[in-house]
Amino acid sequence: MDKKSFYITTTIPYVNAEPHIGFALELVQSDAIARYQRLQGHDVFFSTGTDEHGQKIWEASVQEGKDIQEYVDHYAQKFMELKEALNLSYDNFIRTTSKEHIIAAQEFWHLCDKKGDIYKKVYRGLYCVGCEKFITEKDLMEGRCALHPTKVPEIVEEENYFFRLGNYKKQLLEYLSSEKAIIPQWRRKEAIDFVKDGMEDFSISRDKKRFSWGIPIPGDDTQVMYVWFDALVNYISSLGWPHSRGAYEKFWENGETVQIAGKDMVKFQSVMWQGMLMSAGMATTDTIVYHGFITGEGGIKMSKSVGNVINPNDIVQEYGTDALRYFLLREISPFEDSPFTMERFKEAYNANLANGLGNLASRILTLSEKYLEECPEIPEKLVPKEFYNLMESFDIKKAVDFIWSKISELDKSIQDNEPFKVVKIDAAKGKELIRKAVLELYTIARMLNSIMPETNVLLKKLIKENKKPETSLFPRKE
Repeated sequence: MDKKSFYITTTIPYVNAEPHIGFALELVQSDAIARYQRLQGHDVFFSTGTDEHGQKIWEASVQEGKDIQEYVDHYAQKFMELKEALNLSYDNFIRTTSKEHIIAAQEFWHLCDKKGDIYKKVYRGLYCVGCEKFITEKDLMEGRCALHPTKVPEIVEEENYFFRLGNYKKQLLEYLSSEKAIIPQWRRKEAIDFVKDGMEDFSISRDKKRFSWGIPIPGDDTQVMYVWFDALVNYISSLGWPHSRGAYEKFWENGETVQIAGKDMVKFQSVMWQGMLMSAGMATTDTIVYHGFITGEGGIKMSKSVGNVINPNDIVQEYGTDALRYFLLREISPFEDSPFTMERFKEAYNANLANGLGNLASRILTLSEKYLEECPEIPEKLVPKEFYNLMESFDIKKAVDFIWSKISELDKSIQDNEPFKVVKIDAAKGKELIRKAVLELYTIARMLNSIMPETNVLLKKLIKENKKPETSLFPRKE
């Protein structure tokens, strides 16, 4: 029987600054889902990448006095280095300046144009460089863009190409009627309200005289492609479309497609992108999962424009990859905004990793090495069904909460049954208690496979070799 095909993507961040913890959240969430799907025996393709066109990237390169291509190459490399830092298992890293992607974006333009959904008109309006789009008065807060309060919107008038999104209002509402289309459900309502009340055709090009860093428009050398139109095509260009149809047909047309995105992406991912796909005659995305923002001190959104970002590499260097993965997948809400401070991180690390999982594993493995001749026989199926159900719902936090409930139960069992005392009085009974504890620890290790993969591998190795760890799995931080 053929394996189920499963395709998962992140959004692709702008390369106008170092990676920050907000995008690390999206990467780790996507990676956990990809790893889980592979464990289910599915054929998985996991894609991420970088968005390298647009006005704010051009402006950032000018400010730094760098050649634009040199600039995007530098920052793209910073994002590629996250693969090792976060232990990511993605299959492709797409760059929108690559020759393959440029050809794909231009071919996609041809399809929409052929459908009659691209037209030209003069437009005058407020333009936010941070959003890379025209905005309206309702998007403003005290005269500035609500998402980019440090930037004053410009009044821009120029002739651009537009996409007839209005042609797809009925189809978009039908698409959004499925509860599967968007998770969580309140984001789906947000998308439906936008289609019903605020959806308009949108600009998909920029005048080359004002701004030239973009993909050329087919047949018109006076315009370049609007960065969002270009960037959204990455979800299929990453699969080799249109050069090769094999992976595209397998994963996009015939597989289950899941996109992970931030809550500010609802209009772009669930309305604009889906309308573009409808125009091009392609399958729409099955499910888009939206996460909240990571906030800093005082609940302020953590972002490059505000300047309160935390670099994930700094945390990994001090605490390790799995410690950061744990925090992002359990201590951060999968759907709502959540605070991230180093004080909160350190507190969770000491309580749940150093004093929790680390101490528990050390106690059990020390008893096993001392009193058992060899590792107990490991049953093939140990993972509780509840864990699978939670991962299927994309509520990763609840899945990790479930793992830690098993850690607490196992710790309590050892405290109550005291195998370290029983084994000295009744060897057979004590050894049986230790065997049971070892098997329960192995079950926990298995559930950690997609959450904390390094810990999963190390724990299973120590259990099978019947050895205690030479050093603490998670040294306490003072």
